Amino acid sequence: QVQLVESGGGLVQIGGSLRLSCAASGSIFSINFMGWYRQGPGKQRELVAGITSHGITNYADSVKGRFTISRDNAKNTVYLQMNSLKPEDTAVYYCRATGPYNSWGQGTQVTVSS
Repeated sequence: QVQLVESGGGLVQIGGSLRLSCAASGSIFSINFMGWYRQGPGKQRELVAGITSHGITNYADSVKGRFTISRDNAKNTVYLQMNSLKPEDTAVYYCRATGPYNSWGQGTQVTVSS
């Protein structure tokens, strides 16, 4: 099993930046994909950014050019750097790891003021 611990959420002004972290522990050798998802008020959960075990990344159209997903293998941690934040980025952000198992973090709130 994989356990995920998220950090870095908070309140930020429009146009500001925030970096989310997701630290993985447990059977980390089995992870083939890690991603950041978000669920805004009244919306379905959506994939924001993902990265494979080979380092291939993918982004939602709404965040391309503003968000960057990266990883630090030595720390077993995935990051989401969020720049030029907009009110529509307000959501609960969840980290996910997939492989033989499907693990989710607890979620962290990101609020962008208008």
